[in-house]
Amino acid sequence: MTLKIHIVEGAAPYEQVRAQIAEQARSGALPVGHRLPTVRGLAESLGLAANTVAKAYRALEADGVIETRGRNGTFVAAAGSAAARELAAAAQAYAERARRLGVAQDDAVAAVRDALRAAHRE
Repeated sequence: MTLKIHIVEGAAPYEQVRAQIAEQARSGALPVGHRLPTVRGLAESLGLAANTVAKAYRALEADGVIETRGRNGTFVAAAGSAAARELAAAAQAYAERARRLGVAQDDAVAAVRDALRAAHRE
């Protein structure tokens, strides 16, 4: 993994780290499952503060580009896996909320269908 940070450019260093890792993951230069350096290790090699790299990693994880596996490290995520996990979590939260509200299953599903139809019209 090769990253270059240009301090004089307008983009913040964390955004440069985020954008470069995202692009390398998208292009395949960083393959799925590739282990990324630790936050401290990457920060040292780039001459940045650890918090700067941590912020970039958090943004990349939120975007589904990377995943942290606890003490095992941080890895390039499989495309779509983050979206599938986010969708499953949203569905679970919706189901729990519908149950707490006392909404029948058929009515809850109908509400989702209506929302999806409305979203596709936009």
